[in-house]
Amino acid sequence: MARSVNKVILVGNLGKDPEVRHLENGAVVANFSLATSESYKDRNSGELVSNTDWHNIVLWRGLAEIAEKFLKKGDKVYVEGKLRNRSYQDQEGATKYITEIVGDNLVMMGKPEGGTPSMENSSASPKVNEYTGETEDDDDLPF
Repeated sequence: MARSVNKVILVGNLGKDPEVRHLENGAVVANFSLATSESYKDRNSGELVSNTDWHNIVLWRGLAEIAEKFLKKGDKVYVEGKLRNRSYQDQEGATKYITEIVGDNLVMMGKPEGGTPSMENSSASPKVNEYTGETEDDDDLPF
């Protein structure tokens, strides 16, 4: 049987502070919009053109609690999760459709350029790993 993959990886900036709800069953859920941008040079005019896409992010339980404590509008984050499409009835009874990314991994990458980090060192905060791609043995590689 063939397997399928539903995997989304985004790096972008929060469009607003997370909206966090504590549900009756004790679960915590956080929702926020995430902007991702790409730029390219227009072939005809030579001008730099930027496009921004907005994504609806949903985090549950521990990730929602981290979002509530540490994330603010403008913060840069790495979100990994799965794409989910769902429908619901609005107050007028009309069916609405929404596409969301349900996150299962979150890395806080800091404030936008020129800002200050949104969190202080904390045992609850995820760590960002840095890798430069260089090792001591790189000189011995044949390529």
